[in-house]
Amino acid sequence: MIRLVFADDHAIVREGLKRIVGDVPGLQVVGEAADGTEVMQRVRELDFDVLVLDLSMPGRSGMELIKLVKAEKPKLKILVLSMHQETQYAVRAIKSGASGYLTKESAPALLEQAIRKIAAGGAYISAEVAEQLALGAMPGSEAVPHESLSDREFQVFRMLVAGQSVTDIAQQLHLSVKTVSTHKANLMQKLGLPNQSELVRYAIKHGLGEA
Repeated sequence: MIRLVFADDHAIVREGLKRIVGDVPGLQVVGEAADGTEVMQRVRELDFDVLVLDLSMPGRSGMELIKLVKAEKPKLKILVLSMHQETQYAVRAIKSGASGYLTKESAPALLEQAIRKIAAGGAYISAEVAEQLALGAMPGSEAVPHESLSDREFQVFRMLVAGQSVTDIAQQLHLSVKTVSTHKANLMQKLGLPNQSELVRYAIKHGLGEA
């Protein structure tokens, strides 16, 4: 029996996921979580095999949460279920310790397959993500500037590109405006960009934002 915990801040999504696997032989949902704090509580309280984790939950960034979970229970498998289709998100999730990455768009058809594969010790990623991971591991490979961003900086970067203000971001991430402003200044410096317009242009060029 593969025991699962679903972590998503939307109750309707968690209910949908439970229905998808509800009648599947060999899969059992033993818990759920609505935010990062609850995720860590479930990790400490429950005995289970796979954490199905949404990256975009209140509080801690998804990548940070993956690292915390793996530090607490190194053998626990994590399947990221995200609305983000960009390869960069998947690459960061795998590097942080996840065993698989699945977009919510494709979840119903592939969820069972992904869960079984990572529970058996495998990885569930797209060919594009596998290629990016392989290229990054090659000697002498040149990283693009945004790969130098921390997970939190990358999260703030994407929210800025989506048109959100520093104040909006601070509220959503439960951070101070000053902290978000510092992240913005740091990421702009790392990317070598002078203003928000150039930030958006950079995102589009690298496939990290809406065209």
